[in-house]
Amino acid sequence: MKRIIVITSGKGGVGKTTTAINLGAAINYFGRDVLVIDGNLTTPNVGIHLNSPEVPISLNHVLSGKADAFEAVYEHESGIKIMPSSLSIKELSKIKPEKMKEFKDDFKKISDFIIMDSAAGLGSEALSSISLADDLIIVTNPEMPALTDALKAIKMAEQMKKSVMGVIVTRVRKNDIEMQPETVKEMLEVPILGMIPEDICVSKSLCMKDAVVHTHPKSNAARAYKEIAAKMLNEKYDSNKDREKLLKRILIRMKLRKG
Repeated sequence: MKRIIVITSGKGGVGKTTTAINLGAAINYFGRDVLVIDGNLTTPNVGIHLNSPEVPISLNHVLSGKADAFEAVYEHESGIKIMPSSLSIKELSKIKPEKMKEFKDDFKKISDFIIMDSAAGLGSEALSSISLADDLIIVTNPEMPALTDALKAIKMAEQMKKSVMGVIVTRVRKNDIEMQPETVKEMLEVPILGMIPEDICVSKSLCMKDAVVHTHPKSNAARAYKEIAAKMLNEKYDSNKDREKLLKRILIRMKLRKG
């Protein structure tokens, strides 16, 4: 069944766009057809993350009736499809985010899995993306302010009668300061889909303008995203077998080999 999965959060800066891109890349890793849509019209970043900052036709053109949905789709070299939003302030002033839900069927004609990166927060723009969702994934950090805002997003989803698939916790350091997984689950009362470790490879992938699943496929973060995708797709995936071989890791740390 074709599904629109909206990636949202109660606040900005928690890794929502990074998660949308890498979850899409991870689902594609298992051979599924994926479209990543930048539903963050105010501050779009999907195109920037995937080296397509400016495109001739964007989601903005679709929402304004100037183009059909399939015309705003671009295929990344990895095989995932993306639908960027425009960086233009002029384009932004012409757009009505609430029109997003009118294109739900059109989006589903393009791919089997549609991952939409929503605007941060719970304003009208974010709610327009949420209204489109078949399922929601909440992204948060293991810190009380982020978790409090994630809880607000979950409560809002319940009010809108939207299914919350679960939460992805990013930037996990596994120290004594951050909130522990048991506490996160108890506080949010939704399943934890995965814990994404703090990983320098994520920052490196941003500089390389690609998903960490592509640039550093055996990194801790990439394997964590693939674990989540495997659970969603009921695919077998052994993260330990996908780990970088010990000798190669040692050589990389000794700077005898590039990572």
